[in-house]
Amino acid sequence: MSAPTTFSVALVNETATAQLMADLALLTGAGDVITLSGDLGAGKTAAARAMIRYLAGDEFLEVPSPTFTLVQGYEQLPVPVLHADLYRVEDASELEEIGLSPLPDGTLALIEWPERAPSALPADRIDIALTHRPALGSTARAADITGHGKAATTVARLQALREFLDAAGYMEATRRRMAGDASTRSYARLVRDDGVVILMNFPQRPDGAAIYNGKSYSAAVHLAENVNPFVAIDEGLRAQGISAPAIHHSDLDHGFLITEDFGGEGVIEGEPPRPIAERYEAATDLLAALHGETLPDTLPLTATSDYAIPVFDIEALLIEIGLMPEWYLPDRGAELSDEKRAEFFAMWRELLQKPMAAPKTWVLRDYHSPNLIWLGERAGIERVGVIDFQDTVLGPKSYDVVSLLQDARIDVPESLELTLLSRYIKARRAADASFDPASFAELYAIMSAQRNTRLLGTFARLNRRDGKPHYLRHQPRIWTYLNRSLAHPSLSHLRDWYLANVPPPKA
Repeated sequence: MSAPTTFSVALVNETATAQLMADLALLTGAGDVITLSGDLGAGKTAAARAMIRYLAGDEFLEVPSPTFTLVQGYEQLPVPVLHADLYRVEDASELEEIGLSPLPDGTLALIEWPERAPSALPADRIDIALTHRPALGSTARAADITGHGKAATTVARLQALREFLDAAGYMEATRRRMAGDASTRSYARLVRDDGVVILMNFPQRPDGAAIYNGKSYSAAVHLAENVNPFVAIDEGLRAQGISAPAIHHSDLDHGFLITEDFGGEGVIEGEPPRPIAERYEAATDLLAALHGETLPDTLPLTATSDYAIPVFDIEALLIEIGLMPEWYLPDRGAELSDEKRAEFFAMWRELLQKPMAAPKTWVLRDYHSPNLIWLGERAGIERVGVIDFQDTVLGPKSYDVVSLLQDARIDVPESLELTLLSRYIKARRAADASFDPASFAELYAIMSAQRNTRLLGTFARLNRRDGKPHYLRHQPRIWTYLNRSLAHPSLSHLRDWYLANVPPPKA
């Protein structure tokens, strides 16, 4: 087990406490335990309250002290929080009665007076010891922050983050939580009098099991494992006249960035959300313009190093679609025999030969509504702000067109999909007389089938492995898109196989 990591912070007022706890919230989540110790009036409840309010995005949220209730739960937060006060606990055995032994799974635990039951504390935890510092002011405190076990890494990152913010001039900025995504990244808005920027926390992706030809899933399918690809692709897109956020400050070693804030105006509207046609047209035009360029396969990263964009090869594509038989089909009670599994991969290996032989471009991979910001004050394709591209690979030009026009998270009517696909083809033909619409339509259908097959498995995995059931609601939409693409004549053999072996998702 690694040695504990400790550093100290001077908290001159409640604002400083709120900043520290917001920074800690950026780096922690469900399953983490944070203890708060100190004399009466040292600020334990104030620190816990600041963290809970940050997570809630509500600086006025009522957060009472749990002195009398012993435990206060906040299930409605993005990360469920359990706030406990052990001051009145006489023996660690009492914790079982109040639901603290063992600590509930899937929660972030904030525990005051941990010294009342030290034997019940997990080995992996963050301890914050608060003491008065009257020399710094009547409300000043010192916080000694110690990470034990696996949490030692988190505390080391917290210290690095604070040093990064200080060097960039944002230590005094107000933090505002931003919603995250399905990844390990997290975000906050930093607010100063001169404007708002975004703080990105991009930790090194942990290695998963090496079950795909000796590699983890993320390595095998070329998902970004650190912040470097984001930085390189960001600068590459900006060089092509595309609105990717400017990077103001970076710490590549620790995975921290401070970037331009594009705001929150998207390309969809209404409830249930639907595409705004004009904005989807601009997003389509952006892809047509990008795909008409000859793009480099290596980009500068630092003054002395480059980043080579990985190739989206057949093996990676096959591993992706393998998520469907691995995760989706068992959920539907339709696991494949060894023979059927071999048929599945043989069909796909043959089918993918065509897109792999086609000219390659930068495949941004998640080019769809959650990652597109509308910048109405700009002109042309610059009105489309692109914010998620760290997993960019070299692959078929049809892939991102599918990602946009068959949006996994909102319904794109088939009529709009066909209109925008025609718009893309017309723009490509206008720029290149040799562009073949029929060939592109075939590649579009193949990559649609590949992407939607993978997504059925991805969303099943997010539910069963990662405890994120809300992704299951997208599966019926994915099924609709999949069947649209399977209607293409070149996919007739695949369509017949799916009809015989792949049941639809639950409604």
